[in-house]
Amino acid sequence: MKLGIDGRHALVCASSRGLGRACAVSLAREGCELTLVARTAATLEATAEAIRAESGVRVTAVAADITTPEGRAAVLAACPSPDILVNNAGGPPPGDFRDWNRDIWLAALDANMLTPIELIRATVDAMMERGFGRIVNITSGAVKAPIDILGLSNGARSGLTGFVAGLARTTVARNVTINNLLPGPFETDRLRDTAGKWAQKSGRSVEQELDARRAANPARRLGDPAEFGDACAYLCSAQAGFITGQNLLMDGGVYPGTF
Repeated sequence: MKLGIDGRHALVCASSRGLGRACAVSLAREGCELTLVARTAATLEATAEAIRAESGVRVTAVAADITTPEGRAAVLAACPSPDILVNNAGGPPPGDFRDWNRDIWLAALDANMLTPIELIRATVDAMMERGFGRIVNITSGAVKAPIDILGLSNGARSGLTGFVAGLARTTVARNVTINNLLPGPFETDRLRDTAGKWAQKSGRSVEQELDARRAANPARRLGDPAEFGDACAYLCSAQAGFITGQNLLMDGGVYPGTF
């Protein structure tokens, strides 16, 4: 299927690795020009160059911390009016809520709720004026099925989800959609790092921990980031203009609910 977004410009946050990179790759394969954002310049530029070499699209790399006002200003100076916005940020650390003070909570809210809202605020009106816009927020499967040790993520991402649910109904008449992609367990560096922490506690190897997660998933595997990237590209497509305010869960069937 041709997704009808060839020549559109996409701003993809936290896109040097993992699911953000997968989204950028899928959008580039559809002919989108890209502005990529991440904090580590060397990793980001390596990703940008790999995407340029594969797809031939124009890729601008901006090394910045998107969660800060200065970082957002640098990104928006490089890409002031994207057609597509993919909001993404690393999740806050797990733990016990008794150990989290106000500063820790504010950091989680800044990264996983307020920064996406700021970027939407900066870009959505121009999308509506042009009559095309696609905004995808990468949140978490924990929004549907909260995990007790991920309270910071549960709270911040659920706040973003509630905000989007209202806003998305006000923009769709101008062909601007806003949706959320909720990843479960995907084969990323972040998951491998987490498996390392599980292994330290269990005494098993990292691969044993990952194998256990694969076996426990109804799909009997972990997700391929390319699958996630392609789902993001579809939500950004011309054909997805009747989908808005939705939460697409990609977890291999872990969530047991009907709704």
